[in-house]
Amino acid sequence: MEDGLRISIYNDYTNIIKVIYMETTQAHLRKWGRSLGVVIPKEVLEKEGIKVNDKVEILIKKKSNPVKETFGTLKFKNSTQEMLDMVDEELWND
Repeated sequence: MEDGLRISIYNDYTNIIKVIYMETTQAHLRKWGRSLGVVIPKEVLEKEGIKVNDKVEILIKKKSNPVKETFGTLKFKNSTQEMLDMVDEELWND
């Protein structure tokens, strides 16, 4: 996952589709006394308008395979446009 805006679409079992726009970034856990803490980069705080004592929601996802997450899991031989062109061609020839 790289830094930036992420769009998440999900159904929360109420048959209401929710779209969430969230800022994503990577951070390292740091030891603070007997606890662990996460430092949110200043750029993200400024972009989102987050200030001291604001409540935020944090989605925690441990990086299990950085190479797979960086380069993805699916590789296609053709570009997206080539695949769309092939589908269009098949639909028009029927």
